[in-house]
Amino acid sequence: MQKRARVIYNPTSGREALKQNMIDILGVFEKAGFETSAYATTPKPFSARDEAKRVSLAGFDLVVAAGGDGTINEIINGIAPLEKRPQLAIIPAGTTNDFARALHIPRENPVAAAKIVLKKQNFKMDIGKAANKYFVNIAGGGLLTELTYDVPSELKTIFGYLAYLVRGAELLPRIKPIDMDLEYDGGHFKGKASMFLLAMTNSIGGLEQIVPDARLDDGNFTMIIVKTSNIVEIVQLLAKVISGGRHINDPRIIYTKTSKLIANPIKDKMQINLDGEYGGDAPMTFKDLKQHIEVYANMDEMPTKSISYDEVKVEKKFIDKVDKLS
Repeated sequence: MQKRARVIYNPTSGREALKQNMIDILGVFEKAGFETSAYATTPKPFSARDEAKRVSLAGFDLVVAAGGDGTINEIINGIAPLEKRPQLAIIPAGTTNDFARALHIPRENPVAAAKIVLKKQNFKMDIGKAANKYFVNIAGGGLLTELTYDVPSELKTIFGYLAYLVRGAELLPRIKPIDMDLEYDGGHFKGKASMFLLAMTNSIGGLEQIVPDARLDDGNFTMIIVKTSNIVEIVQLLAKVISGGRHINDPRIIYTKTSKLIANPIKDKMQINLDGEYGGDAPMTFKDLKQHIEVYANMDEMPTKSISYDEVKVEKKFIDKVDKLS
């Protein structure tokens, strides 16, 4: 029986590069053995999500998410709740393309990204569930939510990641801690924090060292709680991120693995960010769905070994002992 693929693309992503290359993109998936068709998303809310669900229920074998992280998130939300889920391929055409970065898919050339399917390299990866919604890259509460919501879509398209940096610089003076109650595997944090993050991949906002020991299929989030709200200290932490992921043992954060998180606000309202978009307000429960989606990736370029969490813990113990001696 002929395999079928549906390319769901955002015609406004990537300065219309997807539209201009669509014939060549369709040809790549035909060459890979899929009878392939395309669907352009519309301004109607959840257009990509609903089309992904429709073709999945119709028995399509592959859904191709072509667009930015928002389009990918919608498509995941269309297929994740289903008992029988199609394979997923990614053609990035957004601002930061965190998910594509993690899978080492070309981000500047849509046709080259499509050709990843010809390598026939796929694996089953985790996704996150927050209440009744799903995410593939990050969930969080606190500072991160303000940063991503306040960057206009037009600015993202024109200036790309620079728009986030400019907006982030404007927000730094307004950072304030939120009283949080966070329950996770083997731990409980109750106190003030400027934000918490649940990462599925190693790339957050284009920074690839925030989670240096990221695993995409182990059934665990990487959880980061940033306890400080001091501007100077946050800049210091960012410097440690950029210089090789040295933030993971800093006492101003909690860095750990967990398969579940229950997040409760204590006083202030706490908005939840899911893959860069507003995902509701806490209280909220987050669960890691192990190996839930089968996705095509550029596995030849993906690291064969990341820093293990055990190595991180051993390093932390060593640093603690050295600190006590000094």
